[in-house]
Amino acid sequence: MENMKESQAKQVEKSKLNIDVLEAYPNEWYRLLDSGDGRKLEKAGPYTFIRPEAEAIWQPALGQNKWREAHAEFVVTQEKNGGHWETYKKIPDQWVVPYHGMQIRLELGNSKQIGAFPEQTVHWEWMEKRIQQSKNPLKVLNLFGYTGLASLVAAQAGAEVTHVDASKKAIGWGKENQKFSHMDNAHIRWLVDDAIKFVQREARRNSYYDGILLDPPKFGRGPKGEVWEFYKLIPNLIQSCQQILAPKPDFVILTAYAVKASSITLQNAMQEIMRGYAGKISAGELTLVEQSAGRRLSTSIFVRWQADQ
Repeated sequence: MENMKESQAKQVEKSKLNIDVLEAYPNEWYRLLDSGDGRKLEKAGPYTFIRPEAEAIWQPALGQNKWREAHAEFVVTQEKNGGHWETYKKIPDQWVVPYHGMQIRLELGNSKQIGAFPEQTVHWEWMEKRIQQSKNPLKVLNLFGYTGLASLVAAQAGAEVTHVDASKKAIGWGKENQKFSHMDNAHIRWLVDDAIKFVQREARRNSYYDGILLDPPKFGRGPKGEVWEFYKLIPNLIQSCQQILAPKPDFVILTAYAVKASSITLQNAMQEIMRGYAGKISAGELTLVEQSAGRRLSTSIFVRWQADQ
């Protein structure tokens, strides 16, 4: 009986989960000014705006006068995109902000998005260090790459990047960010494609990547109307990605928004992908640190693997 207990204890130790909370602090282009009552008060460049935030179940720390200074607010309705922007002060359709030596274009877009996810800066900076510390140039695949900021960071650090997104608009936006940032010579391949189909074709071509970023939506459509549903297709995508990993990969990052899965679920999936590779897995939540009261606002869950160096 004692040996069985010892064996069970070793199994528990072996499968122990490390849950991390990664904090994105105010930076040169973005600040979370305050949050509460199901909303968040944000500032990107010179403009302040309000967006709905279900996680903010507490009371705002700043007074209403500060909130009334916002240039615009996304109001939730039953419309196709879930609502619309109401403008309170003059704000341009588009504006450019500096980040990390680059220039990125923002706008008050559909579905309350602005063209960048500020909490992702913790992943970008971590990935940048991995690329810079690598002894050899890395090939990086950015799936569901959106407007390309992660791709630009990776390319700026010295990686050869393949950026895939199903949206022509997002790809065009990414190319604009590359142009604004004077990175015309950066090694970025921009592709409008379905993520799973692209990865499966890469596997047949024997194309391999040293680093992979996956930032899938809860629901979406491919360029030919392909339907993406997180729970139905993420297992297939994960298995497909395993087939295009280089013999000695450097990192894999998976982030999930607005899904019922936990970071433990993602960690279990990552353990399956990286079985047989020497490295470390961490999982947890991405958060934005509020400027007003220092509270952490949880935005998404993540898991990432890094090779032993």
